[in-house]
Amino acid sequence: MAEVLMFAAARQIAGEAARDIPGSTVRGVLDSAVEQYGAPFADVLAVSRIWINGRSLGRTEDSPCSDIDEIAVLPPISGG
Repeated sequence: MAEVLMFAAARQIAGEAARDIPGSTVRGVLDSAVEQYGAPFADVLAVSRIWINGRSLGRTEDSPCSDIDEIAVLPPISGG
């Protein structure tokens, strides 16, 4: 189980800033998050950057993770 930190649209959809979510890989954790939060969360994930412990993963979501890891979901933010 890793702690998933959610920002911007991901936080808004989930209705919370963080949650411990089960999975042994980043992909497994994110799949579990989609099961929990639904299709709108999947849509946000498709355009988000994913970081683990402060490092960008790019799209290598098969990285292993454990209960001491933090996975951050960082959607693009628009502003002006």
